[in-house]
Amino acid sequence: MIGADAIVKCLEEEGVEYVFGYPGVAICPFYNSILESDIKTILIRTEQNAAHAASGLARVSGKVGVCAVTSGPGATNLITGVATAFADSIPLVCITGQVNSELLGSDVFQEADITGAVESFVKYSYLVKDAADIPQIFKEAFHLASTGRKGPVLIDVPIDIQNAPVTKFKYPDEVNMRTYKPTVKGNMAQIKKVIKELAKAKRPLICAGGGVLLSQAEEALRAFSEEYRIPVVSTMMGIGAMPTEHPMYYGMVGNNGKPYANRAMNESDLLLMVGARVADRAVNQPDVITENKVLVHIDVDPAEIGKNVGPAIPLVGDARHIFEDIETQEFICEHEEWIRTLNTYRDTMQPIRKPNPAYVDPAAFITMLSREMDENAIYVADVGQNQIWSCGYHIVKKGRFLTTGGMGTMGYSIPAAMGAKLADRSRQVVAVCGDGSFQMSMMELATMRQFDVPVKIIVLKNNYLGMVREYQHYTYKDSYSVVDLSGSPDLEKLSAAYGLKFMRQETMEGAQETIKAFLENDESVLLECLIDPMDLVKA
Repeated sequence: MIGADAIVKCLEEEGVEYVFGYPGVAICPFYNSILESDIKTILIRTEQNAAHAASGLARVSGKVGVCAVTSGPGATNLITGVATAFADSIPLVCITGQVNSELLGSDVFQEADITGAVESFVKYSYLVKDAADIPQIFKEAFHLASTGRKGPVLIDVPIDIQNAPVTKFKYPDEVNMRTYKPTVKGNMAQIKKVIKELAKAKRPLICAGGGVLLSQAEEALRAFSEEYRIPVVSTMMGIGAMPTEHPMYYGMVGNNGKPYANRAMNESDLLLMVGARVADRAVNQPDVITENKVLVHIDVDPAEIGKNVGPAIPLVGDARHIFEDIETQEFICEHEEWIRTLNTYRDTMQPIRKPNPAYVDPAAFITMLSREMDENAIYVADVGQNQIWSCGYHIVKKGRFLTTGGMGTMGYSIPAAMGAKLADRSRQVVAVCGDGSFQMSMMELATMRQFDVPVKIIVLKNNYLGMVREYQHYTYKDSYSVVDLSGSPDLEKLSAAYGLKFMRQETMEGAQETIKAFLENDESVLLECLIDPMDLVKA
């Protein structure tokens, strides 16, 4: 056995089914060894997307996603995908090849200090110096990635270490890291303080963040909300924690959220922030959520609590465990008038759009699409105007809504959708992107074709970088700079080149029939929807 064999054995021990990546000389020993394994390798077309695909798989399967690329530009190309996973707390193990150990620091061909480069974007990184350490390092890496606040871990393996003999392989049964002891169970004294405040509150509200989904606390949250009739709003990353049309759910908060959701947060007297960072996109005025209210901040990462706003009651722990512990306590809360008020807000504060009938209305189209999608379907939104329309108008039933909210990385949706599909081939997967973000990952149509990963793709085409154009519309009074996408490819011809079925929708006429045909079987389809170039996400 050599180091590369040991790496593959570690992945087998962790139950890894797929590795997304791109080979090069410095990672070739690993890719040679994996030929002897049942682990499937997926050749992605650019390294950034290896991390995005691994992210999509991790978010749907609940397991750690794995990617492996070569040294130098392979590793540096991966960084954006690693940073995206870090911002969204997605568990990944990222393996990079490296030049020979004795050449490190001498600026040889395709050498890059990748552990140094990703320092601020990973939970931890390893530079393997001895092949005998590989089992311990991989055991720790998977543990770090999947516990506490989840996130990416990078392992850099020089080629001589991959080729070095490993005389004895033993994968550890457990991990005991003295400096890493994440808190999972909430402090019962703090939980009792929360319950005391809940019993007094007249206008309680839960704001669910991505941490609710990462801790698989959706069912616990819904049960808690239903039993005590406590309304719920969500951040962008928390979409799907409650079904969109659940009577106790009042939409996404933030700059691009629902007006009635923001009003609910402002007027609440007790706000439970669960698994949310309280970042600027969800709460652009932190003082508002502490004014005249009790703020309870629940997060598995103690560094997030108090970082952007000081809570009255901090509570460190995993969301699912905390909801389960709260359920063991008995308390009564009465706030039916608050619910009636929020229902009135929801009925009377719906955003009013005035779409151009000469084009597809993206809001109406996304809602129509949602109603036709399978109950457990996975909807993957990219970044840009398409993301905001998706957040506002997609209806989550019993499925998942995936997007990147922390880093806001364009080009995320197609590779993430591929990973999601490979995590569960039985589920319908739809990626929605703009024509800008599509062109950042359209090379992955080849990956979809090569590995038979049938993903449905919708391109909302307006020939602009729409979100930036909208910002320039408001900020620079229609002085547009570097946002015109003229020169974009003919998507019908591009689809033919990749062997994809192509459809086009130019107005809302016949949209229902188009959507049904788009979704009717499991084959890959690219649907181009023509959008008014001047349409705005903010009416």
